[in-house]
Amino acid sequence: MIKHYVDAYNQAGEKAEERKHDVDYKVYKYEGIKFEELDSFKPSWKKVFIKPNLPKSIKFLEELSKNLWWTWNKEAEALFRFIDPELWEEVEYNPVTMLEKLDIRVVNKISKDNKFLEDLNLVETRFRDYMSVDKPDDIIAYFSMEFGLHDTVKIFSGGLGILAGDYMKESSDSNFNMVGVGLLYRYGYFKQKITLLGDQISTLTPQRFTHLPILPVKNDSGERLKVHISLPGRILFAQVWRINIGRNILYLLDTDIEENNVHDRKITSQLYGGGLEMRLLQEILLGICGVRLLNELNIEPALVHINEGHAAMTGIERLRNYMEEKTLSYCEAKEMVRSSSLFTTHTPVPAGHDEFPEEMIRAFLPNYHEKLKLTWDQFISLGRMNPRDKTSKFSMSILAANLSQEMNGVSKIHGEVSKNMFDDLFPGYFPQESHIDYVTNGVHLPFWVGSHWSELYKKFLDEKYFQKQLDKALWAKIYEVDNKDIWEVRNFYRKKLIKYLKERLEKEMIERNESPRIIFKMLEGLREDVLTIGFARRFATYKRALLIFKNIERLKQILNNPEMPVQIVFAGKAHPNDKAGQDLIKKIVEISKSEDFIGKIFFVENYDITLAKYLVQGVDVWLNNPTRPLEASGTSGEKAILNGVLNLSV
Repeated sequence: MIKHYVDAYNQAGEKAEERKHDVDYKVYKYEGIKFEELDSFKPSWKKVFIKPNLPKSIKFLEELSKNLWWTWNKEAEALFRFIDPELWEEVEYNPVTMLEKLDIRVVNKISKDNKFLEDLNLVETRFRDYMSVDKPDDIIAYFSMEFGLHDTVKIFSGGLGILAGDYMKESSDSNFNMVGVGLLYRYGYFKQKITLLGDQISTLTPQRFTHLPILPVKNDSGERLKVHISLPGRILFAQVWRINIGRNILYLLDTDIEENNVHDRKITSQLYGGGLEMRLLQEILLGICGVRLLNELNIEPALVHINEGHAAMTGIERLRNYMEEKTLSYCEAKEMVRSSSLFTTHTPVPAGHDEFPEEMIRAFLPNYHEKLKLTWDQFISLGRMNPRDKTSKFSMSILAANLSQEMNGVSKIHGEVSKNMFDDLFPGYFPQESHIDYVTNGVHLPFWVGSHWSELYKKFLDEKYFQKQLDKALWAKIYEVDNKDIWEVRNFYRKKLIKYLKERLEKEMIERNESPRIIFKMLEGLREDVLTIGFARRFATYKRALLIFKNIERLKQILNNPEMPVQIVFAGKAHPNDKAGQDLIKKIVEISKSEDFIGKIFFVENYDITLAKYLVQGVDVWLNNPTRPLEASGTSGEKAILNGVLNLSV
């Protein structure tokens, strides 16, 4: 065997030697291997996106996590909680993050759990039925600077955003064909921390967009949809995201992209952050680029709803559209815009409305008046109460009022206040003759009502009470419910609140290094069998958080009554620039640590939607005592009433 192998090898070698004379070989000079010098201290980072790949039997969970319908459907939320209760708490009730973090063993377990699959199928059937309802043809476009939808989407600061979020949810339930337009903030609003001395610390935490229930919007070519506007010396681009809110969609603009310079990328960095120039850029983006987005999506709204003056520039962009695309005159275009615009104002004091110097408007919109075939003075007068007053600033609320046929306040009193505030805009008319009306703010019942209350309403009022909310006769049936049934539910939610507060307060106090004595006394004093008063809202001076401390001795007697003790829970943020509001918080924290009130008064930091739901469901009395008429419309008391809580308000 070896001999034959050697013979074959020799023959192959001889053949190769013969062939080499027939080939023209080139001689290559070996120059060695060259290595590019790299800085070993600078690693090369690459983005890696990990997406959950769930089995077919539970695939619907991915779709459900990307539609906020689950946030007001108790059975849907219960599905996520059941999967892994500890992880659900850890990810702060974010199903998108939860599905990414699920252990493969848990995935395999629930994909074969017959009871879970049965519940999942029921939820999916309800969701499909809900989404299959035909929408009306007429589309409403709702523009707002903030939307309070859920704690996982931090694009809100307070009541205005919560109202906008509830508006979107209720419009879906009521089957109004509505699209929302807003901004997607990288840092959202600030996170509140309280120091040992009671000072408020504002911290910013970036949102991970991959962990949000948002989806990129793409054009017909499959590329990311972007809108743009020309600014001095550059073009501002914004990419578009969408959030599914039941049947309706909220579109969000985001400038944090490579096409923009460093300054412009920060426009959607923070809600109400930066100076006056940044605020103007945000409002230009929302109003002008928001309308351009609708054009790109071929959405022609029958009505444009401007939620506060921040979105007033929708009007001038729509004017331009009608004049350039429909070849209308300015007067004709103005009538078209006015007849299809609704402006809702929320601010009862003139100082609360956004105003900008004329030179700032000219700097960012230098040629816009030419597109409307107006002189500069005619253009700038659209935002002035008195067009002849050349010294007045450009008001977004005045602009919105001038370009909207309909205008409303948000409560009966605020409607009267608004008539007087905008009286000079309509010379020759008395305030009471003004067309300005009011629509009292409401809340989204399914989102805020506790599940036990919901079951009680279904049992004693009507199985479909959600759909009959305006029926006063229906709600009158509550007097027929046995007091024991009501008290049983009240006790359940108070106990639930106290348990949650103890866990949250303990964590907060440990993080700020409170003394063990303070922590012990605070938690020991927090009881589930004590009348509990709640005061939770933005800490502005006109809301009078300290009014209850006016007679400190009387309050001491009430809270420390051995037979009928009382405890008070405070929560709320003050604007980072509002020193007076921050001082209110500091004073309450100081009082809560005093010997007379420790374990009786509590301040919970970083007021959010989760805490709000626990409070409006769990306290016994909801306290609201602002200076009249500076509170346009307080909706937190409405949420409390839904949950059997007494609303003590001025």
